[in-house]
Amino acid sequence: MGRYRYLFRNMALFTAGNFVSKILVFCLVPFYTSVLSTHEYGIADVMQITLLLLVPLLSINAGEAALRFSLEETERRGDILLIGLKRVLRSVLLVEIACICLFILSQNKILYIADSRLFLFFGGLYAFNALYEFMLLYCQGVEAVPVMMAGSISCTLLVILSNIYFLLIAKIGLSGYLYAQMISFGGAFFIMFILVRGVSALKEAWKNRKKQEMVALSGEMGSYGSGMLLYAVSSWINNAIDRYFILFMLSPAENGLYGIAYKIPAILTTFQRIFAQSWQMSAVKEYKGADREGFFSNMYGIYEAVLVLSCAGLIWLLKPISAILFRKDFFVAWMLTPPLLISVVFGALEGFLGSICLAFKDGAGMGKATGTGAIVNIILNSLLIPFMGSFGAALATLCSYFVMFFLAFRFVLSHVALKTRHIRDGLSYMLLILESALVIGSVWLYPLWNGIICLILFIMYFEELKMVLKKITAGRKSCAL
Repeated sequence: MGRYRYLFRNMALFTAGNFVSKILVFCLVPFYTSVLSTHEYGIADVMQITLLLLVPLLSINAGEAALRFSLEETERRGDILLIGLKRVLRSVLLVEIACICLFILSQNKILYIADSRLFLFFGGLYAFNALYEFMLLYCQGVEAVPVMMAGSISCTLLVILSNIYFLLIAKIGLSGYLYAQMISFGGAFFIMFILVRGVSALKEAWKNRKKQEMVALSGEMGSYGSGMLLYAVSSWINNAIDRYFILFMLSPAENGLYGIAYKIPAILTTFQRIFAQSWQMSAVKEYKGADREGFFSNMYGIYEAVLVLSCAGLIWLLKPISAILFRKDFFVAWMLTPPLLISVVFGALEGFLGSICLAFKDGAGMGKATGTGAIVNIILNSLLIPFMGSFGAALATLCSYFVMFFLAFRFVLSHVALKTRHIRDGLSYMLLILESALVIGSVWLYPLWNGIICLILFIMYFEELKMVLKKITAGRKSCAL
């Protein structure tokens, strides 16, 4: 199968599953903003963001290691599943013990928290989320993309049905929202585990295990996972540290608004994740291939074009979209969205470059890039939030992602000579910033000016768009043959 066909086939499969899931989740935003208070949503958002740090950190990136090694060690996928699940379950045990201890301390008034049950909720969320995320990445590694999609869609359907019951019928607020999350993660994990024949794979691996080989493979996976810890932790800081600054420097309600402001960038993030999942598989398969520079450069140009144009379109239509999605006190969150949208563009491009580095098993380079970005993020959050509130956090996120992208580009050049149009790209980023300033400032006739900016960007990236159509047309012809 050709490299472009392999990539676009996986994208089509990921799109089929992710589109249904993300659209359904997106439709829940008005529901959440009408049922939950900003305070409740802020607490739930912080809990979910904390999971993004602890799952890869405590499991030593078991999921990422399973993905990377399953793509190459095709004969040892059962061993990889066994090793990975052991690591995840050890981390689950550690978190459960910690949460129970914290719950007991809070019940005895040694540790004060308004609702001590949140510790128990967090323990349950960690267990089901860690298993779900690991199985999702393992299925991607064994190229069981339809199983991944089944897991993603089932997770979405379970969360919708559970939320309807807990929030509309039982009316138990935050507790119901957290119950729904646990049910969806746990149910989707078991569905994927069954469909990927996890039981038979584990039995076969246990039956044919060779201690020395298993220890060697476990060591390699552990080394790869631990080598990515700086990258994972720094990525989390760039994704999440602003929420903690807002929570402690401002309020849970402000954090709830900030979390809702991310819902429109989530439209762009959906595309980014679909592409990233497919690209990660292609990068591993092609990093030793002939003309890898040409392939990587073409895909970078196409990816950047779609990201920039999508971002420009969302900024242009920001207020109408916000009026539909954000109810009551949440509507003011639209002003935080433009810098977050642009940060998604830089984050997506950094992720593209990161997949190339990780294909070469170079986690150190990406760790340095994301680590520097994390430091910038922390410094700017501490400086800007006291003067600009939540908008300062959004600006800090944008700046840190640009730093990560810039450094990641420099590190990738040591592996692949990417061919890009630097002047054109820099100008397009400045136009996105100008478009954001026009809408935030509600400048006279800003919809007209932003529409013109979108047209200019379309012309600037016309060659890349033609390339997309050419590849899609060629793929259809090859399928027809």
